[in-house]
Amino acid sequence: MTSEPEAWPTTVSDPGGSPTTGEPLLAVEGLSARYRTEHEAIDAVRNVSLEVRAGETLALVGESAAGKSTIGHAILGLLPGNAEVQADALRFRGASLLELSTEQLRLIRGDEIAMIFQDALSSLTPTLRVRDQLSELFLAHRDIGKEEAEAQALEMLSRLLPDAERVFDSYPFQLSGGMAQRVMITLAIALEPRLIIADEPTASLDPSVRMETLQILEQLRDQRGVGILLITHDFGVVARLADRVAVMYAGAIVETADVRTIFKAPRHPYSFGLLQSLPGAHREGRLQPLRGQPPDLSDLPPQCPFLPRCPKAVSKCRLEDAPSLELVGDEPGHLAACYNPMVVPIR
Repeated sequence: MTSEPEAWPTTVSDPGGSPTTGEPLLAVEGLSARYRTEHEAIDAVRNVSLEVRAGETLALVGESAAGKSTIGHAILGLLPGNAEVQADALRFRGASLLELSTEQLRLIRGDEIAMIFQDALSSLTPTLRVRDQLSELFLAHRDIGKEEAEAQALEMLSRLLPDAERVFDSYPFQLSGGMAQRVMITLAIALEPRLIIADEPTASLDPSVRMETLQILEQLRDQRGVGILLITHDFGVVARLADRVAVMYAGAIVETADVRTIFKAPRHPYSFGLLQSLPGAHREGRLQPLRGQPPDLSDLPPQCPFLPRCPKAVSKCRLEDAPSLELVGDEPGHLAACYNPMVVPIR
């Protein structure tokens, strides 16, 4: 059995924004990322803008290869050397991340902005014990000695694990997937960051560890005002944790709204199709799969990239360039990039 996660301190000084007012914790404007190979260029992210406020969770959802993880890595400057990144603005707590040196950005990573990577076992260094990897984080960002760094690292790990001392002295290959995920979460939250980028944080976890992980993220958001950029394809996690949702398709955001609106009244046909394909979406109990395949990102047409799969396409969709995000419906902040948006809400 797993233990209930320990509650976190209930206050945080100068959170750098609020869910409803003030400066966003993270503001991304016009972000594009392209991977260049020997033979082609792949537009993984196209003109994406988003905001995350303190104490808020924004979920990025969509099929695999939609560009969700690329956004998270681009924010932290972690994309490979063949990636080209452009952005009109990339601000954290009002300061431009684009103007920081490599060393300045390194100091922010792990301290003020942390990331929970998708595959914990492959993200941990296999030749170093957990003790070394956790204490290294404190040594890199705090002016303390090795002994104190190890003590603080063990104390933080003990919040998540009842047998923390055993795990502390283990190598990653000696851990189960759930144990490795707890270590990865400890690395992300150890220095009490203001923003967490959580990339599929519950993927491949058993139900008890999955629930514990969500509880930890909820506590950090609600009790300490941490902002969370949640990257996932799991709508169960979205329903539990998200405040707002941005739906991505072929590297671009095609719809964004608060989480209730996305579930109850999606307007983009792609968002509607994703929700219709979920188990339990139909009274007759039959799944409605989203037919077709995502487009080739190295050869995108000027028209809407969802056009070949769209059941709502009209002549305008075939004749004009892809639509931009526009206000739809009655809910404030509900945007969709569609010439013929859905009008029937999910019941």
